[in-house]
Amino acid sequence: MLSRIAESLFWIGRYIERADDTARLVDVHLQILLEDPWAEEDAACRSLLSVMDRDLPGPEVTIGRQEVLDLLAYDRDTPSAIAGSLIAARENARRAREVISTDLWEAVNVTWTQLPARLGARRAHSYFSWVRERSAVVSGIVDSTISRDDTWHFLVLGRSLERADMTARLLATRALAGSVAPDWRTLLHSCGAHEAYLRRYRGIASDESAAGFLLTDRLFPRSIVHALGQAESCLEGLDPLRDHAGVDEARMRIGEARAGLEYRRLSDLLDELPEHMERVQRSCSAASDAIRARYFPAGAVTTWMGGVR
Repeated sequence: MLSRIAESLFWIGRYIERADDTARLVDVHLQILLEDPWAEEDAACRSLLSVMDRDLPGPEVTIGRQEVLDLLAYDRDTPSAIAGSLIAARENARRAREVISTDLWEAVNVTWTQLPARLGARRAHSYFSWVRERSAVVSGIVDSTISRDDTWHFLVLGRSLERADMTARLLATRALAGSVAPDWRTLLHSCGAHEAYLRRYRGIASDESAAGFLLTDRLFPRSIVHALGQAESCLEGLDPLRDHAGVDEARMRIGEARAGLEYRRLSDLLDELPEHMERVQRSCSAASDAIRARYFPAGAVTTWMGGVR
């Protein structure tokens, strides 16, 4: 497979997942602000933008929910925003058109054509629901219409790394947002995990078990450990280990992050949750850089959207 096509596949997976997870995160944030009239909106919005690695204005500027929506939801020019992610995903799908299925191309393209109308309506909750629905359609088509070859491995590798990174950001908001932080039940709902969690623990809920479910559950697809394990499996599919003398940099970074969660007491993870989540994000970023260096050699400078993070 040509490296430029492999890179496009990798970024389709990342951008679709980024749009989905950002919609979940911002939707939870806005619901909390609506339900709590005494919440410090400026502090909460600054915390969210900080978690999302966005530049913050000086303290003399007040940040509200509309600024958050403009930056993280409606911005068409920035691939870290929902609209920008969907546009970038479509551009990468166009470049990889020769290897993706017709169903996948049509799903991504229909999302792109519907986006202007959704942006024009400016109804945040409806917009977020639509983004989650379209992301689910794309992910379902990836899993049901693409052979488990390199095409699927690159798509799911990008999706898995982005999911681990964004779930870590979501959990970081629990520790950094102070009095307006979402509770664990709200976080479970935002990840579509509440029913699965109740079945897993037979209805006996606690903050600690909810945190552990999103951090380390090996069966739930949106837990960090499961996403990292999926990324490792994709790397194994792309380049099986024929000897155990050495492991490539990407697999090493992902394995370190996964082991740091799986083989540590849950109470220790919760005591230093922001630090552990930041470590997961750094590992995902380092793994992404290693994947780029190995599979997408930068012999020529690219200016298209797939190279932007």
